[in-house]
Amino acid sequence: MTTVLIVDDQPLQRMGFRMLLESSPETTVVGEAAHGAEAVRQAAELRPDVVLMDIRMPGMDGIEATRRIVAAGDRSRVLVLTTFDLDEYAYGALRAGASGFLLKDARPEELLAGIRAVAGGDAVVAPAMTRRLLEAFAAQGGAPREPETDPRLAALSQREREVLVDIGQGLTNSEIAAHLVLSESTVKTHVSRVLAKIGARDRVHAVIIAYDAGLARPA
Repeated sequence: MTTVLIVDDQPLQRMGFRMLLESSPETTVVGEAAHGAEAVRQAAELRPDVVLMDIRMPGMDGIEATRRIVAAGDRSRVLVLTTFDLDEYAYGALRAGASGFLLKDARPEELLAGIRAVAGGDAVVAPAMTRRLLEAFAAQGGAPREPETDPRLAALSQREREVLVDIGQGLTNSEIAAHLVLSESTVKTHVSRVLAKIGARDRVHAVIIAYDAGLARPA
């Protein structure tokens, strides 16, 4: 059973999420919060598997709340929800440590699948959104390093570097397998090793590191 904390300043929005999550036998809602400070407090007390995090809220917003929840080092993982797919604040939340990004108008099955994925340690960002994240990073003036100078890449084998490049471009495991002519199970093993070696929390963090290290660039 996946436990979820719902964070949104709109009561009707929280009610809708609660009804959906409680209709699924795989999820249960352990709490609700109307702003970031309350989300941080409840996450520490309830230790949910997933925090369903709105971004734009009065007082402490979802970005700062995400940063504090992740920094606390507890088990909770943050899945960001926003109204706009190009929301710069959602990008900020991913930089702060969120493990996924979905739109509020996602289909119910997409939201439930996203929660399961994040709870299981995966990340939820579509390839198209990965490219937008890279573009957003570039627009903020980030200057990627030369790959040869980034110490995070030193422990990677050549094959693992190739896998990280594909992760950075937003490819799924099956797409990486087809591109590198490997089995999907082998790709999964490589991905796990890459995340461990570069110190990435999850796939989203790996995308950011790939860009920072100069292995991935906006198209």
